[in-house]
Amino acid sequence: MDMKQKVDKIIEKLEEMYPDAGCSLEYNDPLQLMIATQLAAQCTDERVNIVTKDLFKKYKTVDDFANADLHELEQDIRSTGFYHNKAKNIIAACKMIISDFGRNVPSDIESLLKLPGVGRKTANLLLNDCFGIPGIVVDTHAKRLSRRIGLTKHEDPEKIEYDLMKIIPKDKWGRFCHQLVYHGRAVCNARKPLCEKCGISEYCQYFIDARNDIKR
Repeated sequence: MDMKQKVDKIIEKLEEMYPDAGCSLEYNDPLQLMIATQLAAQCTDERVNIVTKDLFKKYKTVDDFANADLHELEQDIRSTGFYHNKAKNIIAACKMIISDFGRNVPSDIESLLKLPGVGRKTANLLLNDCFGIPGIVVDTHAKRLSRRIGLTKHEDPEKIEYDLMKIIPKDKWGRFCHQLVYHGRAVCNARKPLCEKCGISEYCQYFIDARNDIKR
């Protein structure tokens, strides 16, 4: 089975298992998703959704965030961890959105990557989920599963992104990455993947290697 056939089968199975896969962060507009994703660094989406429930009631516009008191915003987001950096980046990004982008979160990757605290993962998520522009989102789950399955040999998220872009059909990019997140949480966890419960194990290099080791 070549890589294209393998990928087609994996996509087919993931569609069966996670037909409703989508972003698990709660947001109403691109600004809220940008901020929620920044808060999600080294933090669970669950915790971020608890924090943003009150945060987005208190700060309703890009101006509210841009003009926020740094110390106060730090306390508002404290439980997400790394709150000093996150608060500083959120304020700086919102100031740049006002000064450079007419108060609107930009919809191209070059502009998004200029915003403080916005890396390729956040930029691609915004493009996919807010602007309908395909992008590969390499988060911790996508990185782990792509390597285990055998879709990439790289550790660097940007190199993984480019590897996946070559083999995943463009119209599936965003959905595929959301499905990897769902599968990573439910089955292919970091410490002990539940290979016996995995619907794509027959296409997974990690499982194939483990099975061959047992046979030896």
